[in-house]
Amino acid sequence: MLAGQALKVGSARTLYGRDQASADQLLAQLENDIESTLDEVRRLARGLRPPALDQLGLVQALREVARRYQPRVRISLEVAGDLDHLPAGIEVAVYRIVDEALTNVVRHAAAECCQVRLVRHTACVGVDILDDGDGLPARIQTGVGLTSMRERAEELGGSLSIAPNIPTGTKVRAELPLSRSTT
Repeated sequence: MLAGQALKVGSARTLYGRDQASADQLLAQLENDIESTLDEVRRLARGLRPPALDQLGLVQALREVARRYQPRVRISLEVAGDLDHLPAGIEVAVYRIVDEALTNVVRHAAAECCQVRLVRHTACVGVDILDDGDGLPARIQTGVGLTSMRERAEELGGSLSIAPNIPTGTKVRAELPLSRSTT
């Protein structure tokens, strides 16, 4: 894709002095090509497996993620059940969902504390991220982060919900089935 775009840039340069209308048309095509390429790169990047999962394992990798945010929010991580030997897709989804949820807590929640709970059940892995912040706005704007968390869960046949955390804050809950996940 990039090689084709480089050729179009060269062609646009050649045309620019002789035929500006054709050059503008070529540049418009190039703009669309670049947007498509960016979308593809983003899609590929979302699917990459974080090296920390292989180096540290899921739980320790999540502890490292939590440490990055610790100065701004106190984060506790609770684990119930055996999270070793999960399918790779589940590990990546849990890691990315927790990381994105903690990013949102730090950026938007004005929270003091956040609790991350992971539970391995027989048929699924449950992930809860609960903060004591300002709670949900009256109208939630679904940005890239919330969309990517939901897509990660749904790609594995799971679900993601966002709701008020009683008495204050927000609760993000993901349920990821073990039966449909792939390694």
